[in-house]
Amino acid sequence: MRQSKTLELRNISYAYGRIKALSGISLAVDRGPIGLLGPNGAGKSTLLRLLLGFLSIQEGEAKVMGYDIARETKRVRQIVGYMPEDESYIPGVDGVTLTALLGELSGMPRQEAMKRAHDVLFYVGLGESRYRLVDTYSKGMRQRLKLAQALVHDPQLVLLDEPTSGLDPQGREEILELIKDIAAHGVQVLVSSHILPDIEETCKEVIILNRGQVAAQGNLQQLKQLNFNLYELRLKGEPTRFLNRLQAEGCQVEKMEEGYWKLYLPSELSARLVFKLAVEEKVQIRHFLKSQSRLEDLFAQVVGEEE
Repeated sequence: MRQSKTLELRNISYAYGRIKALSGISLAVDRGPIGLLGPNGAGKSTLLRLLLGFLSIQEGEAKVMGYDIARETKRVRQIVGYMPEDESYIPGVDGVTLTALLGELSGMPRQEAMKRAHDVLFYVGLGESRYRLVDTYSKGMRQRLKLAQALVHDPQLVLLDEPTSGLDPQGREEILELIKDIAAHGVQVLVSSHILPDIEETCKEVIILNRGQVAAQGNLQQLKQLNFNLYELRLKGEPTRFLNRLQAEGCQVEKMEEGYWKLYLPSELSARLVFKLAVEEKVQIRHFLKSQSRLEDLFAQVVGEEE
């Protein structure tokens, strides 16, 4: 196995006609679970399709696990597993047959693919249901089936697109535990999700896309501490001029319930500035509490809106 970075992208751009989906993306991600985030239209799906070789790179260069996507496409597909967001089963086929078929399509001999299909279905919790028609599976079972199909050929990297979509709390937690176990056994994992707590629970690295560009990328814990301090405010009085002055100083404010605000204070600014401006604008600060930043706070700061 090559000792290389999970992803290496250099000046990647892609357009659908006149619509620019990705614009000059460059990044390098070391080993470890990776989260891919971004609002609708940010370019997440396009990036996944490029990494899988479903789309041809128009500009730039990209490597997955050290293999060049453009020149070594077949090898990339052999070492990458993919769990799509959309349903991906054939009606009238049972779980083990479908999973084995996906193994064969990845280049495995038929007998090996069937043996491996049994193994991965037991691993994801479908051992007792492997001979049932996939048509009869519940939503949670079909999510597990898609995960088994992504793992059947023993990939080095697994791309998971919205793996917990549509699941109840218990089913969601069980899928997240599987993802963490997969990563703990040395398989590289990239999770694309709009559910921010899922990323925070499973990933060490994060890539946030916005409008086809990288808005933030790096170690999740370090990113959450960068560039701002987060405060929760409760105000009394007309806050408009006070909030406008905070924004003019480079702060970002976000309205919560009535009277409460979330304040992103740039790290180079002192909290004393907040009280100084409040006095000048005759606004009373009734509550001022420093909060621990979360992934959703980082997301809101770098993207500018909640998804």
